[in-house]
Amino acid sequence: MRRSTFLATAAALLSAAYLTACGSPPRDLDLSLQHPSTQGQFVVTLEPPATGPVLGQIQTWQLRLADRDGTPVSQARILFSGGMPQHGHGFPTRPRVTQEISPGVYALEGVKFSMSGWWDMRFGLQAGDRTDTAVFNVVLDDGRHRR
Repeated sequence: MRRSTFLATAAALLSAAYLTACGSPPRDLDLSLQHPSTQGQFVVTLEPPATGPVLGQIQTWQLRLADRDGTPVSQARILFSGGMPQHGHGFPTRPRVTQEISPGVYALEGVKFSMSGWWDMRFGLQAGDRTDTAVFNVVLDDGRHRR
């Protein structure tokens, strides 16, 4: 076997092994950007920037928090975590909710996707005596957001 053919074959096999190890996102993954919080305390909407998620750029997203009847929830405390479940790492930046832009609308600043694939975005929510969580899944295929 010629060296160039061997190297090309080896590279293809390694790529296939890497993709198999990382896996594709689950087929039934919920990609909705609005849903009730885990325990149903709130309705949560995650809004990407108008340009959509972009690889390699720091972005600001918005989180809308409302009661079950649609009333905006102000003065909430919101914590963020997340990353790539299949890779076992978090975001390369430290995204955080920095301010309430308008009633029930919060800025999530510092979001940066470093690679294509499945990312989860997890929120801890506290408003008054109510606490809950919300999880959103974002899949970037070749740098484009899958819906």
